[in-house]
Parts: sequence; structure tokens; C-alpha cells
Amino acid sequence: MKVTVVVGGVGGARFLQGVRELLGPDGDVTAVVNVGDDVWMHGLRITPDLDTCMYTLGDGIDTERGWGRRDETWSVKEELAAYGAHPDWFGLGDRDIATHLIRTRMLRTGYPLSAVVEALCDRWSPGVRLLPVTDDRSETHVVITDPDDGTDKAVHFQEWWVRYRAAVTTHSFAYVGADKATPADGVVEAIETADAVLLAPSNPVVSIGAVLAVPGIRSALRTTPAKVVGLSPVIDGKPLRGMADECLSVIGVETTAEAIGRHYGARSAAGILDAWLIHETDTADVPGVDVRAVPLLMTEPAVTARMARAALEAAGVL
Repeated sequence: MKVTVVVGGVGGARFLQGVRELLGPDGDVTAVVNVGDDVWMHGLRITPDLDTCMYTLGDGIDTERGWGRRDETWSVKEELAAYGAHPDWFGLGDRDIATHLIRTRMLRTGYPLSAVVEALCDRWSPGVRLLPVTDDRSETHVVITDPDDGTDKAVHFQEWWVRYRAAVTTHSFAYVGADKATPADGVVEAIETADAVLLAPSNPVVSIGAVLAVPGIRSALRTTPAKVVGLSPVIDGKPLRGMADECLSVIGVETTAEAIGRHYGARSAAGILDAWLIHETDTADVPGVDVRAVPLLMTEPAVTARMARAALEAAGVL
């Protein structure tokens, strides 16, 4: 069985753990990962979602934070602060910096991001093929009102979330470079040849939405012979973690399983879903979509594996 999962961030990484747990070591799983969060910091290229997936599946993640390395130290961050280096609102751990150094060196040598990810995964053995949605620049930026001078400006997503904590007047999101980007090698093929395609319970706007912004991804999801099954990232009107509610409010979508399902829409009506899994305490009516209520709390990989099983059952492959 070939399963392709569209993912982003902590929720996506934890869902991949469940898919891997369900299918075992012989499972053929490909993750198409968001790169909209990627950013240059202190001369290093940072790829938060790819790293979170890699560290989580490779058992190196800080489970309390949900991102970054376990047993991390912060000596470089402290030294940068002593120099007054900017930006001072974004912290890099010492262990994490080693990954960024290798990535940056390979990128500057001319390797595409997908090849860099493959090389880094040689160490971590994630058991899942991790593919950036694109090797090209496709960054999420946010148009806000500057709280200091009242002018409107665009900032990188990382600044909006890490520096401002999304607590500023926000007008819109822009996927900078996405219109000129192309899917990385293997991405479209992974969607078109899958037995099932799953949308992880990731942020619909800045994770799944940023993936869909790359030309060719939405059309591949619309035409794949496999069924496309999404999992709701909210329970009882609240995201399990992160800021999906803040993002959804900006684009005028309610923070409910039904509203998000309708936002994605049915494949039979120019959307991308065949089935939509919502938490057992929620209700949703999404025209043209098979809606199923199942437990969606990812407390541990074995529990998440049952979510993955429900998704593959909805896809008609179990």
C-alpha cells in the first residue's frame, strides 16, 4: 500500500508517527511537507516543518515543546544576545544549528532542498519519505498593521508568530514565490500513484494552504485515482495546538470542523476532499464529502495509528 500524506508542523509530524505505526516497517509512506515557514536567520536556512517531521520520526524531538532537539543547549543564542545580534526574537538551539549548518552548506553548493532532506534523513531514519513540496522559494508572509507606527506592512510568518504571537491586527496571508514554484521531484508522482492520500490535521491556512499554493499540487489532488481523506485539526471549535483559529479568522473561516471541511470542499465540486474525519464530539455537513466522526486526539502513536486506520478505511483501502 502506498500512502501519501500532506503535512505541516507538529500535528502533521505526530500524525505521521501514527501512519508509520499502523503500516509497520514495510509501509510505503511519503510525506509532502510544507515549506512556507522556511526562513533565513543569521545566515542559516531554517526549515521548521521538515525538521519537526524528521526529528519526531527519528526520535530526536523535544516532546514538551513539540519542536527542536531533545536535550538542547542554548550557548550560541546567549552569545548572539550578548552581541546584540538581530533578530533577537528567534532562538536557535546548539544541536539544531548543526542541522542548519549542513543544510545551508549543501544549498549553497547547489543541491536542491529535496536532496538535502534526503541526506539529512540518512542519519535520522524516519521510516517515511520526506519530500518538501517544492525546492523553490515559497514562503508564507503576513500583512499586518505595525503596532509601533500604525502602518501596514508584510512580515515573514515566523515574525508574525514568534515575535508578535499573532497578537497584532492581521489582514491577509501571501505565499511569496509560490506562483513561480514547481513541485519538487517525486511530489506529484507520490500523489498520483498513491493508494490513498491523506491531509494531516495540520493548520489549514499556513500548512496545508501553503502546500496547496504551489502550482500543480491542487490539480494533482483533484485528479489522483486515490481517494483524498482529510482530518480535522480542531476539536469542539478549538485547535489542539498552534494558531489555526487566528489564521482561519483572517481568511473568514470559522474555527469548526464543518467550516474547515467546506473550505477544502468536495472533489466532486472543484474541491479536494472525498472524505473528512472529525472528532467524535463534533458534527459537520460538507456537501459531497463522506463525513465520519472518530476519536482524533493524538495522545500517543498507538492511538494515532487508530486515526490513520480510520482515514485509510474512509479511503477504501482497509
